[in-house]
Amino acid sequence: MYSFKYQLAKSVADASAFVAKNSDAKLLAGGQSLIATMKLRLSQPSDLVDLGALAELRGIKVAGNTVTIGAMTRHAEVAASAEVKKAIPALASLAWSIGDRQVRNMGTIGGSVAHNDPAADYPSAVLALDATVTTNKRKIAADQFFKGMYETALEPGEIITSVSFPCPKRAAYMKFKNPASRYAIVGVFVADTGKAVRVAVTGAAPCVFRVAEMEKALSAKFAPESVASIAVPEKGLNSDLHAKADYRAHLITVMAKRAVAAAL
Repeated sequence: MYSFKYQLAKSVADASAFVAKNSDAKLLAGGQSLIATMKLRLSQPSDLVDLGALAELRGIKVAGNTVTIGAMTRHAEVAASAEVKKAIPALASLAWSIGDRQVRNMGTIGGSVAHNDPAADYPSAVLALDATVTTNKRKIAADQFFKGMYETALEPGEIITSVSFPCPKRAAYMKFKNPASRYAIVGVFVADTGKAVRVAVTGAAPCVFRVAEMEKALSAKFAPESVASIAVPEKGLNSDLHAKADYRAHLITVMAKRAVAAAL
């Protein structure tokens, strides 16, 4: 690990101003991705700006038909929340499936969404549930937030403050996980709002994406057999030592069927 300076943020505004002025500085949320890359010397920030003391970035609130989760809320808190379990059970289940106990008690929803790892779980929930990402500067719709591998719509100095999820009629998340890391080799989140269906896939490609053909089929009939014959093209999908592109394409259909069955 290279040397760096440590800064404890006193406010969101102070943290935003500091990283905007210092291009080599990094925000520290849960640190479950950043610290690992620093240990491998793949990342060399000049400063770490720790958001851990900012209480206003933590907490879960349910108002009307929306669940709003503060950016610094830990995965374990989401998984254990009675409010989330009641409003969006699939979201609580997804949070419980992330990593191991240590990761769930350190990692944060804001950090996960901002990092946008290709195999992360939360991006699929954000996209499938048509969530809104709120920052210190604006609100960003899910369809406009994820741009590519480790790339989002966030600008320099922009900090996620919360993520708001509309409550669906029914939803479920299923993933084929790496047995060691529990990252999604392929994960599929299916959400039925009552008016439309959204299907988001993580782990299979460089960035989370929706499957329009599955959405159309499930909007007509919300049943596992509706997606059973829909094959996602393997072109552009990830191919690595864990799974080749054609296998990931096959898993998308399998996980989608399982997610629909679980939602029912």
